[in-house]
Amino acid sequence: MDLPVVGMVGGGQLSRMTHQAAIALGLSLRVLADTGHDSAALVANNVVFGSHTSKEDLLAFAEGCEVVTFDHEHVPGDLIRAMEEAGHTVLPSSAALLHAQDKLVMREKLAALGVPVPPFASITSREDLEGFGAEHGWPLVLKAATGGYDGKGVWIVDSAEEAAPVLGSGVRLLAEQKVPLQRELAAVVARSPYGQAAAWPVVETVQSRGICVEVVAPAPGLSDDLAVEAQGLALRLAQELGVVGVLAVELFETADGILVNELAMRPHNSGHWTIEGARTSQFEQHVRAVLDYPLGTTTLTAPVVVMANLLGGDGDPELDERLHLLFAHDPSLKVHLYGKEVRPGRKIGHVTALGDDLDPTRARAQAGAHYLRTGQWLTPANEAPK
Repeated sequence: MDLPVVGMVGGGQLSRMTHQAAIALGLSLRVLADTGHDSAALVANNVVFGSHTSKEDLLAFAEGCEVVTFDHEHVPGDLIRAMEEAGHTVLPSSAALLHAQDKLVMREKLAALGVPVPPFASITSREDLEGFGAEHGWPLVLKAATGGYDGKGVWIVDSAEEAAPVLGSGVRLLAEQKVPLQRELAAVVARSPYGQAAAWPVVETVQSRGICVEVVAPAPGLSDDLAVEAQGLALRLAQELGVVGVLAVELFETADGILVNELAMRPHNSGHWTIEGARTSQFEQHVRAVLDYPLGTTTLTAPVVVMANLLGGDGDPELDERLHLLFAHDPSLKVHLYGKEVRPGRKIGHVTALGDDLDPTRARAQAGAHYLRTGQWLTPANEAPK
């Protein structure tokens, strides 16, 4: 069979799960990994070792690929453009991906489009920060314009004095008003070069210390009007920014409506639930989209789907024994392990539960992740927060 080769830059868990989705389609996913210990390199059979910051490695990797895509946003823009100028198809394009790589560029573009975002400003001096704080109040949020993820590159500061070490670090910064949010949501969509687009139900994402710990689909108690607004906004952004592939739009829900927090132009943690919880997973959809195949349906496979992230603790958990006991305890849970080195707070897997009612489904997902991490079952005394 003469089927296309999709190249994915980055060997993390997103590549790993995209590889798994590509297998069912008979496709070959070529992975650019740093080392053989990378999550995707442990399972994929078409792995190229190299650096995402090397022009030579990227150009060599792209040879023979129908399309090159990404499992992270850290490839320098000039190197993505070099692949495009060499005649390779790169999706999302460098022009689109810039809005996920640079938070200040993203904020300025969204504001120009009239998209609701928190008040923000570029910060180059203490005076800039003091002026923004005087106008929008303290505490405020300082963000690195590039490179931050999972709470890294984000600082909540109560004064310019407290922010002094960050201001003196040489990092490009923007400040945002600390929004009085009610909760965080995510609208995940996909778009093809042809212009076909599809949206999954809007989900609630639960954060702890800047890291997503849980995703609930569909978002509990979200009005139909607000759900349609969020989906429409994500679909509009995919078109306006020229995104091809999966686009995740992270949102703040406030008393006055929704605001856009972040963009990701790749499969996203807020969409992992779709592997079992939707007719087409975000990983299969991303492959379909970048190859310009017709997109799959996004309907739920159960009334409620909850995904709980498995975070690393202080030690290496005895997962083999715990998996045995977990599956005996709840055979319907789905577990995905990423093969990653365990570090405190690092996402090393996730657990998905499907059900008819929110509370018991949520409790099962939380209990599964907690047991795999700690070896202890959740009880009323140590129950995970909702």
